[in-house]
Parts: sequence; C-alpha cells; structure tokens
Amino acid sequence: MNLWVPPMPVRRIGHSLWLPTAVLLTALLLPFYVVGLVLAIGAGPRRLLRSVSFALAYLWTDVGMVLGCWVLWLRQPLPSRDVAVWRERHSALLGQALKVLAVASRSMLGFRVVVDACPLPPPTRPLLVLGRHAGPGDSFTLVNLLLTTFERRSKVVLKESLQWDPGIDLLLNRLDCYFLPSGTGAGDDRVEAVRELALSLVDDEALLIFPEGGNWTPKRHKRAVRYLRRHGQLERAEEAEEQEHVLPPRPGGVIATLSARPDLDVVVLAHAGLDLLVSPRDIWRAIPVENQPMAVHWWVSPAEAVPRDEDEILGWVDDVWADVDAWVEGEQDGSLVAGPLVPDVEAAEAASPEVTASEADAPDAPDAAFPEVAAFEADAGRG
Repeated sequence: MNLWVPPMPVRRIGHSLWLPTAVLLTALLLPFYVVGLVLAIGAGPRRLLRSVSFALAYLWTDVGMVLGCWVLWLRQPLPSRDVAVWRERHSALLGQALKVLAVASRSMLGFRVVVDACPLPPPTRPLLVLGRHAGPGDSFTLVNLLLTTFERRSKVVLKESLQWDPGIDLLLNRLDCYFLPSGTGAGDDRVEAVRELALSLVDDEALLIFPEGGNWTPKRHKRAVRYLRRHGQLERAEEAEEQEHVLPPRPGGVIATLSARPDLDVVVLAHAGLDLLVSPRDIWRAIPVENQPMAVHWWVSPAEAVPRDEDEILGWVDDVWADVDAWVEGEQDGSLVAGPLVPDVEAAEAASPEVTASEADAPDAPDAAFPEVAAFEADAGRG
C-alpha cells in the first residue's frame, strides 16, 4: 500500500510544530525508559532500554536537523544566497547528523560497520553509486560512507514516503535529492527527474541509487521471481531465483543516469550482516547487534569500462548484481553466529508478518511486486 504524502505547504506546518511534537513524544517515551532502566538491573540484553534510548537519540537528532536548516536559511536568505555555500553547509549538517546517529547506534544498539580495504575511485570525477538495499539502517550507513570515506556530497533517489520525517524532508530536499513517487503513472517524468539529477552532479558529488527499489526480504524476492515469470522474462526469473540474496535490479534509473552522464565512474556498494533482519520481531530479538557487524564492500568501474548502449546496460547491471549476490552469500557463509541475529532465511520468512500463505499465492500487479520502482518500468524495457 502506498503511503500518501501531504504537499509541501502542509509539511511546512508540520516542520514548525516538530519541536513541541518532539517534546510530547519524549514525555510519552520516558515511562518506557524508566521501565527499561529497572529491567536493566538484571542480566540480559536490555532491549527496551537500548531501543528507547536510540529512539530518543534519533528523535532529537531529527529535531536538530530541522533547527539547523532554519539557522542556515537565516544565514543565507534567498536574495543573497550563494548556492555552492548553501549546499556545502547543508551537506555538513547531514554529515553531523549521521555522525551522531552512528555513535548512538554503536553505543546503544551495538551497531558497527566493517569496511573492506577496497580501492577508492579517483576524486576528480562525480560518481554514480549503486547500493544494495537490505536490512535496517543501510541507507543511512551508505550515505555516511559516501560523505566520510568517499568524501562526496550525496544526492539520493529515495522513496517519497520518507518525507513524513521532517528532518529528512527538509534537509534532503535542500540537497536536491529526489523523492520517488511510489504510485503508478508519469513514469517518463520520473525518469527525466533522475536524468536531470545526474546532469547536475559536479566533481565532489555522488548520485546514490538503489536499483532493487526496496529492502530485500524473502517475500519480496519470491514475488519478484513470480513477476518476471508472469511477464515472460523466464531467463531473468531463473537467474533471480538462484540469486536469493538480492532482488532483480530495475535499471531504469541507471539507464537514465548513464545516458545523461557518460563521464560518471560507477561504484557498486554491497553490504551484509543485518540483511536477514526482515521484521520488527527479528530486529527486537537481535538487539544488541554487536556480534554481527555490517560488512561493506565495493567495486569501482571507471567510466570507460561501463557500457552506454541501453541493452548492454541492462545486461551489465544484471551481471553486477550477480556479483553482489555471490559476495553476500560468501559473507553469510563465513560469518554466521549462533542465536537469532542471523536467522535462517526460511525461518525469517515464516516469522515475518509480511509473509502469509494467502499472499504467497496472490496475483501480483507490477506495483504490488515493485511499488518503489514502478516509475522506471516503462523506461527500463525489462519489466
């Protein structure tokens, strides 16, 4: 089901009310925090205390993003605005917020990131970054990685529903990120928006796209395979069924970007570790996640090695995603730990509230199978 997002004037009212709303939410969370403190006296994972603490940290970080945006607007009113300085200051604000969340998630939830020693792309050209989408918090982690390790200001293609978060809405819109509508219709307009985003990139920027469209789950993987079969893409369906750790990529955004900017180097970001936590129950049982870090690996393809023909791009993206699947499988085989943190895929599917017997046999429309990427369907040519 698509989540309706109110228009910007209505959301601006929500932004102005976010501080008192946060105070109210904090008051509502405090009793749970006290209970968590009492329960933490005994031995155990202290899940309630950790969860409420992180929720409060996220809430007030988000408030800080909104207040920071207001301060930056006061420092640079529209008539005298230097666009380069405007973007640089907002990118720094995003980096500060992500740093706070990284520290909070490490200290409160045990979350940590282990980065492979991969070569970095040359700093002189903008990047197209293709990210795997799976598990809680991966988007924040990958954007933080681009800002810190890659030293690139990021523009992101992400779901429109994230604009319900006031901090994300205000800050990322000012950074010219694109919130992809999840409904049907106007697919060409959405692809054109991604193309224009690519054309706007300068040397110290990266465009982050998630070709899978949504977080990987066992349910979505099965529905993706079924969707390909129903639309006559039998070869891709067989490949997708074998590649059980990723969703088949939808390359419409990749095609739009590479067609507009043949000078872009491409980075493929893969990660594994928390991807099998596919339901709130899985996440709750896994806290703290200190025994299983998020491992991150990437591949760099220079612009000269990336195909530009549309059909060749389609095959290239499929091949790249096969490599991602193989790497994730290797990580899972080599780093499994006991306990609920890394559940068996079948067990995760059975425990997830997303998966029911009736849904498994339900017919899929394109939007139902891939709600976040229906926009690219007409342009992609392969689903």
